[in-house]
Amino acid sequence: MDSLISFRHPAALLLLLLPAALLVAALRGSGRRLVLPFDHGISSKRTRLRFVVTLLDALPALLLAVAVLLLAGPQRWDEPRTKRALTNIEFCVDVSGSMMSTFEDGTRYDGAMQAINAFLDFRQGDAFGLTFFGNAVLHWVPLTSDVTAFRCAPPFMRPGNLPNWFGGTEIGKALLACRDILVERREGDRMIVLVTDGYSADLGGDRDLEIAKELRKDHIVVYAVHIDQSEPPEPIVNITALTGGEVFHPGDRDGLVHVFKRIDEMQQTRLEKVRSEALDAYEPFCRAGIVLVGLALLALFGLRYTPW
Repeated sequence: MDSLISFRHPAALLLLLLPAALLVAALRGSGRRLVLPFDHGISSKRTRLRFVVTLLDALPALLLAVAVLLLAGPQRWDEPRTKRALTNIEFCVDVSGSMMSTFEDGTRYDGAMQAINAFLDFRQGDAFGLTFFGNAVLHWVPLTSDVTAFRCAPPFMRPGNLPNWFGGTEIGKALLACRDILVERREGDRMIVLVTDGYSADLGGDRDLEIAKELRKDHIVVYAVHIDQSEPPEPIVNITALTGGEVFHPGDRDGLVHVFKRIDEMQQTRLEKVRSEALDAYEPFCRAGIVLVGLALLALFGLRYTPW
């Protein structure tokens, strides 16, 4: 059905009545009789030749029909396509002082940023944002598909280079700040990747459940990476579980890279069906018109009706 031709101005097709009338008149051959004063002449009917000449005589009517069809705006619908659904991913990275603790041959902060940069290669085409937090929150990179700023961020936001008000850990405040960023995006899925190594005092007293419900209401999934030897705090486990995510506990740098690969596998890319669009379909009618014009020109060299 998608290959059928439709018309942008179907009312113009009523003009086809004119070439139809001309075509009927040409095929009937009316108005061609002519009496000539030949005596004792023998005339041949030449039925085949008359048939060919009659068809060539109908060419102007066919050309007019093609012109009417072009004026009506022929179009066809292209095949429905699919496109990759956008995922808006906000990285929420802890930059409290404890993130400078040793993590293999570097620090927890260095390992986390290296894993995040590797994760960007897994999710090409998505929009990424970068937020740092301690006791304060700083949106460092707005949601964007250009990941250049991520590559440059680690040296500037190392915990040792930050003011003292970034020294604590307020995960609840940071998650709500990331929520405010994500809800502004009307298109695509929403996801927060929380990277931290500590316990947050602002998640006590069932505050974690309140935040989780708010995030779930806005269709935001939270994945958490807990970079510490201790078990992930219960509030973090609750938030990830209630929003449809999961909390991970990597033991080393290889485990950290694996965690981000695992998140990529869990949050699979969706494909959306794109609505088909109307495309101009002038080509077949133009081809037919060119053929008819060529036949008409050839007919003028002799294959045409004359009354003498």
